[in-house]
Amino acid sequence: MKTPLNPASQPRILIVRLSAIGDVLHGMPVLCALREALPQAFIGWVVEGVSAQLLKAHPALDELIPVPRKWLKSPKTVLGLRKKLRSLKFDVAIDMQGLTKSAVAARLSGARVRIGYSGVDGRELSMWLNNKLVEPTGTHVIDRNLELLRPLGINNPRVQYRLEDTPQDLATAERMLAELRLAECFAVINPGAGWPSKVWPAARYGDVAKFLGQQHGVKSLVVWAGDQEKAWAEQIVAGSGGHGVIAPKTSLRELAALSRKAVMFVGSDTGPLHLAVAVGTPSVGMFGPMPAERNGPYGPLHVPVQKVCLTGSSREKRSAGPESMEAISVADCCAACEKILSRRELRKTA
Repeated sequence: MKTPLNPASQPRILIVRLSAIGDVLHGMPVLCALREALPQAFIGWVVEGVSAQLLKAHPALDELIPVPRKWLKSPKTVLGLRKKLRSLKFDVAIDMQGLTKSAVAARLSGARVRIGYSGVDGRELSMWLNNKLVEPTGTHVIDRNLELLRPLGINNPRVQYRLEDTPQDLATAERMLAELRLAECFAVINPGAGWPSKVWPAARYGDVAKFLGQQHGVKSLVVWAGDQEKAWAEQIVAGSGGHGVIAPKTSLRELAALSRKAVMFVGSDTGPLHLAVAVGTPSVGMFGPMPAERNGPYGPLHVPVQKVCLTGSSREKRSAGPESMEAISVADCCAACEKILSRRELRKTA
C-alpha cells in the first residue's frame, strides 16, 4: 500500500496502544485525527484491560478489539487475536507503544504498512517488526504520537479527544453529586498513582482541600480506586477541615462525567489526571519521576508542578523513593490551584 492516503479512499487502519489508562488517553488524539483526515476509513484499536472502557462507543472508532493482560503468554489468545485481526483486513497498523508486544499485535493484523517509532521510543523488538519508522521530534507524548501520522500525509492535526458521556454515566454522576451536595463549585482530588514513586503524601492533599475550602469556598470530592487509595482518600477527608468528601466507587466513565462537572482537578501523574484533561477540566498535575513537559497535562488550561525530575531508566524511576514528589510542598500545589481559580474568576467578571 502506498502512503500518504487519499482522503476519499476507504483505508482500514489499526491502532495499537495496549495500556495504560493515561497512555490510551494520550493516544486518543491520533484516533480523532485519523477520523478527521480520513472520514471514510475503517479504524480499529487493540487495547488491554480496563482502558477499553474509555474507547467503548467512541464516535471515531469502528471496531474495539479488547485483549486480556498478558495475552502474549497465551498461544490460544494470540491465535484468536490473529484470526480476529486478519478477518478485518487492515491495510495500515500504527504501533503507538513501541514495545515487542504492541509490534507483535500490529504484525498479527497482516497490515502491509506497520508504522512505529525509531529512536528512543522504538524499544525492544518493535523496530524489527514495524516497517515504516518515525523518529519523533516533539516534546510532549501527545505530539510525538501524532507524528506517527506523518507517513499517511497527516501533519500537525489539532488535538482532540471526543470523549463523550453516555446518558447513563451522566445520570449517575448527577445523582452522586446531588447525594453528596456537591452540585456547584467543587474540585476533584485523586491521591493515587500507578507507581509508588509518583504518589504525593495524602496529608498534603488534605491541606490543599482545606485551603480550597477556606480560601475559595470550593469543596473537594476525593476519588479513589482500590483499598489503598480509599484509605488515602479517607485520610484526606479527615484532614480537610470539613471541606472534603469521599466519592463512592466509580467506573472510569463515571469518573469522566464527574470530572467534567468540576471546576478543577488535582492529582499526580496518573490516569485520572489525564482523563480530567481529556474532558476539558483545568488540572493541577504534580510530577516527580517523569518530566512534566513530556507527560504533563496537555494544553494551556492546566498547571504542571515539578521541583525535581529523576534521571535513569523507566524501571529505575518506577522503583525510586518518594523524594522527587515530596519536594513539592503544599504551598506549591496551592499556588498552582490559585492560578486556575484566578482564571475562572477573570472569566466570570469579563
